[in-house]
Amino acid sequence: MSTGPAAPEALSAADRVPTEADLETVSRQLGRPARDIVEIAARCVCGNPLVATTAPRLSSGIPFPTVYYLTHPAVTAAVSRLEANGEMVRMNERLETDTQLAGAMQHAHEGYLSVRAAIGVRSGVGEVPEISGVSAGGMPQRVKCLHVMAAHALAAGPGVNPLGDETLAGIAQWWTPEVCACEGAWDTEGPAPSRDRSRHVRTQEQQDAAAKRQERAAKRAAATDTEEQA
Repeated sequence: MSTGPAAPEALSAADRVPTEADLETVSRQLGRPARDIVEIAARCVCGNPLVATTAPRLSSGIPFPTVYYLTHPAVTAAVSRLEANGEMVRMNERLETDTQLAGAMQHAHEGYLSVRAAIGVRSGVGEVPEISGVSAGGMPQRVKCLHVMAAHALAAGPGVNPLGDETLAGIAQWWTPEVCACEGAWDTEGPAPSRDRSRHVRTQEQQDAAAKRQERAAKRAAATDTEEQA
């Protein structure tokens, strides 16, 4: 767990509290049920969620290092366009040669660890030793996901994650935090998603299925042993 000073967060504690409407909105934004969301880290000017805060350990027990999750379809689509234009490659090239940028990203990495530890305490999850020292998105040495950079920048506010700030500046032609882009961005009429088919849930289902197969095999073996002894 990070022991440094508290990292900045863009929203007040009161504004981070998720309502039932927030959770339904996030489910609609993602196209799956909201899972293990403990806070809303950033909001649209209209109040809808932009970034959800996920517990650093899911209710299934799986460690989840990426606590800031970009949920708004308009923002995620804009960031995807920036990724497709090769921005991550250019950022990584700069990280290899720009010591000042590398130092700033080290600071962003440490801030991420600090706030994740605080989120763990606030959510009741506590420490998650499996992901100790691991932040998200490849920080601090590399950039592996611009969505993580953007989510961190929105959640922490300007000046914390320089490459996250650059990501937001880079998508300004498609989305800016000053303008609401919620209308038509997700389905608001049909039923909210009720079945989670995300990778983490599929992984847990596979693990549960494997455990059940092992249990059945053990019972069959025990039954065979009993019959042979009889």
